[in-house]
Amino acid sequence: MARTKLRILNVRGVSLRFITWLRQKVGGQALLDGGTWVLAVFLSGVLRYEFVVTSITPDAFLTLGLTLALLGFVLGKIIGLYRSRYLPATFEELLALLVSTGILTGFASVFVYLFGPAWGIPRSIVLIAGPLFLLASGGSRAWRRFTRQRSRLPLSGKRSLIYGAGQLSEVLVPQLLNDPQSPFLPVGLIDDDPSRAHRWIAGVKMKGTFADFASVVAQTGAQAVIVSIPQATSETLTRINAVAMALGVEVVILPSFSEIVSRNRDPIPLRKLGIEDLIGRRAVVIDSPEVSSLISGKTVLVTGAGGSIGSELCRQVSRYQPGRLIFLDRDETGLQHAQLLTQGNGLLDSADIVLSDIRDTDEVARIFERFRPETVFHAAALKHLPMLEKFPGEAWKTNVEGTLNLLEASRRVKVETFVNISTDKAADPSSVLGRSKRLAEELTAWAGRDGSGKYLSVRFGNVLGSRGSLVPTLSYLIDKGEVLTITDPEATRYFMTISEACQLVLQAGTEDSDSSIFVLDMGTPVRVMDIANRMIEMSGKKIDIRVTGLRPGEKLHEVLFSGHESLEPSSHSLIGRLRSAHRSPKELGKLYPLFMNGSMTF
Repeated sequence: MARTKLRILNVRGVSLRFITWLRQKVGGQALLDGGTWVLAVFLSGVLRYEFVVTSITPDAFLTLGLTLALLGFVLGKIIGLYRSRYLPATFEELLALLVSTGILTGFASVFVYLFGPAWGIPRSIVLIAGPLFLLASGGSRAWRRFTRQRSRLPLSGKRSLIYGAGQLSEVLVPQLLNDPQSPFLPVGLIDDDPSRAHRWIAGVKMKGTFADFASVVAQTGAQAVIVSIPQATSETLTRINAVAMALGVEVVILPSFSEIVSRNRDPIPLRKLGIEDLIGRRAVVIDSPEVSSLISGKTVLVTGAGGSIGSELCRQVSRYQPGRLIFLDRDETGLQHAQLLTQGNGLLDSADIVLSDIRDTDEVARIFERFRPETVFHAAALKHLPMLEKFPGEAWKTNVEGTLNLLEASRRVKVETFVNISTDKAADPSSVLGRSKRLAEELTAWAGRDGSGKYLSVRFGNVLGSRGSLVPTLSYLIDKGEVLTITDPEATRYFMTISEACQLVLQAGTEDSDSSIFVLDMGTPVRVMDIANRMIEMSGKKIDIRVTGLRPGEKLHEVLFSGHESLEPSSHSLIGRLRSAHRSPKELGKLYPLFMNGSMTF
């Protein structure tokens, strides 16, 4: 008795080891499909003989089932069914399964039609078995995918509504559901498009429109709303935020469309709604082929590459596959940040990372002779208005003479396109910063006067989130619980996000120049006091605001172009064109004392 039990255990152990070995060599899904073919053949016999099981010839049916299983495995290997080429139960895998089953069924049907009756196999068996196998095999894959998704559902994520049920949500919702560590668990969709009223995405169904937001939150217990609209305007986000805040629901957004595209196949990142989204987000669309012709395959040099604008320009330029991208800055930490942003490392060991000061005439000339750039984006500048009012000589050396160094070096090596990044403070300048940037614009126009290359300036207002700008400064003070200082309750400024501004800078670089200044459409000016109040409201803290009065050189309201400048349209709806006056470098000597004492006029 003991020997019999031992023999049974040995046989069982050998069988298990054989099955394990077979599964490793062949694959679990292939084994399952093989067994399904055998069962499908016997079941088709049962159906064919109207459940008279004794009419089935077991040996012949078993041989046919195993033969179909073997041929199905070989064919599946050829078309990738058993090579992990497809995700389980995706359209692509089910299509491949349908094709392989159709081919195998067609071939086997002809063979059985000719020889089946002699072996006791009816001619209709394969025609019945094929659809049965397809149904069972497709169902097993769907079940496998369903159980896998169920096992990966976030265990502790915030219950979240998805606002927008478009194509990006088709990627985002499965991404959130398939990540056990996801901080968000989708529980419903919201969309105002009537054609999507009955839509489901990965088992998450439509709950209503934005008008139903409050009732849907109550019904689902949602703690957050994810705005799955990559080009959502600040007006849309403000509307959503107002309702969400009243309900105590967190608002989470996608990055801009350009950021999503640049991530390629990486998961779509989510982040909390920020003040920059409420006042500066723009739905910007640029002409990629034109921008590509400006950058692709060419040597591109970016000055001020370590700054906020410069590093974002480098990131966006890198998407268009330049032949070489040169990072130039005098800030080594900023250069490291730019390299991290574009190359994924901060080793600073690349020959394309150049530590230099644009105020050094000879060094700038050597750099341009060495790299011979074809496209230059000039973002290097001193920009803090109060500081430059105290040290105007520094503004002259960097913003005027530094720009001239770059222009002369560019003309010597025959740069094709030179884009000088300016500021709205150059329009009717009242400050040292404004005067220095206006001179830089006029010098840029001078450089392009003989048609040897395309030289242009791009003028825009405040950039949200740049180092030392308004929003990061206010955010720091709010975090510390400090009093906020505002110069004037009625002061207004133009704002744009870094990403959108850089997209339009690239687009402006594709325009026919004729020594022009291109002005970006900054939307409606925003009161600085309103920004401060909204940031305090979003923080949930009680913060005081103190009014200090306008500083020397500061305007109450900025303008994008002077009264005597005439704005003309360009080929892009968000970019206007101004005709710039020329300023020869020979005039700088006599202008310097006027610049320093503030008596210079334009």
